[in-house]
Parts: sequence; structure tokens; C-alpha cells
Amino acid sequence: MQGNAHKIIDAARTAFDRGVRLLVTPELSICGYAAEDLYLRPSFIQACEEALDLVRDELADLHGMHVVVGHPSGNDERTRSVAVQHRFNMASVFCEGHLVASYAKRELPNYQVFDERRYFKPGQETCVFTVQGVRIGLLICEDAWFEQPAFETRDNGAQLLVVLNASPFHQGKANEREEAMRARVLAVGLPLVYAHMVGGQDEVVFEGRSFALQSSGSLAGRALSFAEDAFDVLADHKANSLRLKALVHPLPDALSDVWQALVLGVRDYIGKNKFPSVLLGLSGGIDSAVVLAVAVDALGAERVRAVMMPSPYTADISLTDARDMAERVQVRYDEFSIVPMFEDFLNTLQDDFADKPLDATEENIQARIRGTLLMALSNKHGGMVLTTGNKSEMATGYCTLYGDMAGGFAVIKDVAKTLVYQLAHWRNDNDPFGQGLNIIPERIITRPPSAELRPDQTDQDSLPPYDVLDAILAMYMEQDQSAEQIEAAGFARADVDQVIRLIRINEYKRRQAPIGVRITHRAFGKDWRYPITSLFRA
Repeated sequence: MQGNAHKIIDAARTAFDRGVRLLVTPELSICGYAAEDLYLRPSFIQACEEALDLVRDELADLHGMHVVVGHPSGNDERTRSVAVQHRFNMASVFCEGHLVASYAKRELPNYQVFDERRYFKPGQETCVFTVQGVRIGLLICEDAWFEQPAFETRDNGAQLLVVLNASPFHQGKANEREEAMRARVLAVGLPLVYAHMVGGQDEVVFEGRSFALQSSGSLAGRALSFAEDAFDVLADHKANSLRLKALVHPLPDALSDVWQALVLGVRDYIGKNKFPSVLLGLSGGIDSAVVLAVAVDALGAERVRAVMMPSPYTADISLTDARDMAERVQVRYDEFSIVPMFEDFLNTLQDDFADKPLDATEENIQARIRGTLLMALSNKHGGMVLTTGNKSEMATGYCTLYGDMAGGFAVIKDVAKTLVYQLAHWRNDNDPFGQGLNIIPERIITRPPSAELRPDQTDQDSLPPYDVLDAILAMYMEQDQSAEQIEAAGFARADVDQVIRLIRINEYKRRQAPIGVRITHRAFGKDWRYPITSLFRA
């Protein structure tokens, strides 16, 4: 919290020197979003209050400067032997060392990744205060998605709505936000400033992209995406009208958004948890190539290590392509053959496996040898292992528990296979972080995908084509459609039943998978909570 407090203090002083007299920070900016069960700890609330006091006291000398800080607040009562907690998602307004206004969030979301009703009680009041003659009405995130808080704030004299936000990124969310806020502005007839968080927190990413809307609903300004940005909005107050002026940064294209989210998610997870470096298994396939490219963009080549671990079934072109990829991005690259270890396993188990045919057991042994080697390198050198499985594989169980699932962060866990290919093409054509163009060899993109755990293996030997699989996955897992609805949309019932069955029976694997960056509106993580033990089949 102290670090966040100092960032707020520095931002306020810099803004004050530019003539700014109202600084708005994002929702729960003093501690970050979301702190989950830390909110339940009195010591955590106390630390937040101390950080809040630091902000208030350090900025007391800035004449006329109003600073809005998001924070949790509350107290505990003890009745008999039960502790009753009263927590609120708050915004406090400080000016010249004094608390001049405060507001408790009224609408508490409890869907997707949100779980606020577990921690907070809803506020009941509006909050309106004055800065240089303009009446500012505060709302916090979900409040602005409902009509009543905005109408009541206007009716209590607000001339400008200011909304503190921590709204996690997913594909298309930026347009959803702006359209929802445009509807709110048109309904209440007031301009609006939307102050949004930026950064990665475990599996969720916040992309910044704060914006301002005129009372007509037109866009007055938009901040940068996926970058900390002091977004200045000038409120021109004449007679009874209020006109906002700000820079307008364009919205990036959809693939750029996803790439930036993955990079920010990796950079912040590794950086905030103070890992010195990362390593990953580089197979010569598309998934590990994309993960390597993301890691290099996020951390720089000097903090990334790639390890190729050929098996008896690894094709020569896989070795060639892995070496080519590592050379293009200039990372440390090592090769450790797993053939001797694989043979030792088979020799040890030969009596027990006698008279039984080769099957997935031998395939999984290879994957688990690789996982053991990567974790040994991680333990010895301190780097975190990045896993390379995509959403299609996580859904269908086309991954090995304690094998290729072993690691600390699953970069493309929420990226369907078809999107992995699109990202590879996009990254070869774009260089957002100055690491070079065409960093993924073309043959890695065009080769049929294979786990290379048995002779002449391809993914489509046991799975539907990825365009079919991913479409069924999206309809069933992300949109909650039934098998009958998916079939009616034109998919073969055999494919539908296979994909749904695989999703169902592999929940136990996903419970043991590392977290990864969420880029869709429903990922295998906080917003997917299905029982492992269940006889429900529809």
C-alpha cells in the first residue's frame, strides 16, 4: 500500500504543477483490485488506512488540490463469539489535508471474476463536492452501469459524473464500457470522466484506456491503452454548460489488444512477484513459439531461457525450427535429450507393463520428464516456468498433468488454438516492443500441430479440427449453450458430444493448472466454477 500511496502522491504533485486541481485515481487504488480475502483481515484494512493518511498528509500543502482515492474501509464488531465485518468499497476526497467527501460503492458485482458481495456491503448515499465551481458527482465502477445511482447523483446537484474503475480486460470490453457509459450520459444529461486502472493482478489485466464523454455522448478524450498515463481532461465551465477537452488516443485493433494484454499480464506477474527470469520448453510448435515471443516482449531476451527437450519422436524440423526461433529472439537456448531418461523409465516398468499395448501412458511419461527437467532448472536458477498450453487444450485435457502443465504461469491458457495462429501472424507483422519482425519461423505456423509423443502424431488424430473445436468450446463454455443449441447451429452432434465430454471429464486437471492471463469474458479460472464430481450431462 505504501508504494501505491507514493505513486498517488507523485502523480498529484506532478499534476498540480500542470495546473490540475482534481486528481482521480482508479477504484481501490490504495491497495489494488482485487485483494480478495485480504479485505477480511483487520490488519490489511489498517494498513490501507495508514497509506490513505499518508496521501492526505503529504498533499496537504497543495492549495486547492482535490485528490480522489479508492480504498477499502470498515470495522469489525464482535457479538458473543462471532466477528461481524462491515467493509465498504470507498472513495475518499482529500483537499489541503482534510477529508472533504467520501462515497461507498452502491452496486456490488458478483459475476464473472467479481466477488464483491463476499467482502463489501453496499453504500446508500450519493456524493457531490465542488472543485473550482464545478459540482462533481462520484460513482464507482458498477454504479455507473445502473441508472439509479447516476440519476440520484445528478438530482443532488452534480454537473459532472466522475467514475472510479477497476474493470478487467477481455476482448471487446473497451467498446462495451464506452457504450454503457454513453447510455448513462444520454440518460442523465451530464458529461462523464471514466478513470480506469492499468496493470496485471494474477490472472486479470486492466488496460487503462480512461476516457471522457460529453453530455451529448460524444467522445471527448481517451487515454493510452496498456500503459500508465496521466490523462488530463479540461472542464470548460461556461454559464450552465460544461465542455470537456482531452486528447483522443485511438482504440487498438483486436489482436493488438490481446497481445498487449498477454505481455502486460506476464510482465506484471513476473515483476510484482519478483522473479528474476523465466524459462519454457520450446518444442518447435506454434504454442511455445507464441509464448516465447510474448515473454521476450514482456521481459526482454536477457530474462528468458528456452529449453528444447527432444524425445525419440521429435522431428528434425522441430529441432531446426526451435533453434531458428531462439536465434531470432536472441534468448539463451539449451537442448537436453530426454531419450536416456525415457528408456530408463520404460526399463524400470517393463515387467509391470508386460503384455500391455503402448498408449497415452508412454506419451505422458515423456511430458512428465520434461516437466521435471524444467522445474529442476527453475529451482536451481530461480526463474519461473511458463507453461505453453492453450485454451483448447485446457478445455479438452489435451495436456499432461505434472508434465507440460507443470509451471508457475500459463501465458496462453485463455487463448484458443485458432487465436494462437492469428496472434503468431499478427506478431510477425507487428513489432510493438522493438524486438523485431518475423520472429516466428513461417514453418512453425504452417506445420500441422503435433505433440510428437508417438510416431506420425498430429493433434487432429484425436480432436475435431480446431476451428470446429474452438467454436463449440466458445458456445458451450463461454455462452452456456446446450448440446442441442450447438447442434442446431450446424455442428455435427458427434463433435459436439465429444468436446462437451472432454470439457466435463478434465475439470480435475484444470483445478491443478497454474493461473494465466484472462483475455475472454469467461476463462478457466475465477469465472469458471464447475464441480469435478457431477453426473449432470446436459
